[in-house]
Amino acid sequence: RLFELLGYEVKPKFNELRGDIVQGIKLDDPDKLIKFAQAVQKVSPIDWDAEIQPAPLAGYDNKILMAAGTFIQGSSIELSADAPMKPPYVVYLQGGIYYEHSKLASMYAAEVLKG
Repeated sequence: RLFELLGYEVKPKFNELRGDIVQGIKLDDPDKLIKFAQAVQKVSPIDWDAEIQPAPLAGYDNKILMAAGTFIQGSSIELSADAPMKPPYVVYLQGGIYYEHSKLASMYAAEVLKG
């Protein structure tokens, strides 16, 4: 609910039925999208110091941004954030083995977005 309270459109909303663990957050700005993903990477246990940037990825028409300082490559249960670099600049935040890690990442990303 944090990003909804900060004025961002989110899907699903906190009180809607969920079908999975993915949270979409509409940022409406490419710079905010990059900053959000970099914030998630920065609080990750692996490759926390990697400065991620959008890059081409086979099968996609737009550059893709992926943040996942995870122990197992491609793990969807570990905390990650990814997004296509195209309007409306929605980042998909998912996973998190530990509540504290997910909360820390969300709080840090919110702080970075606020400037």
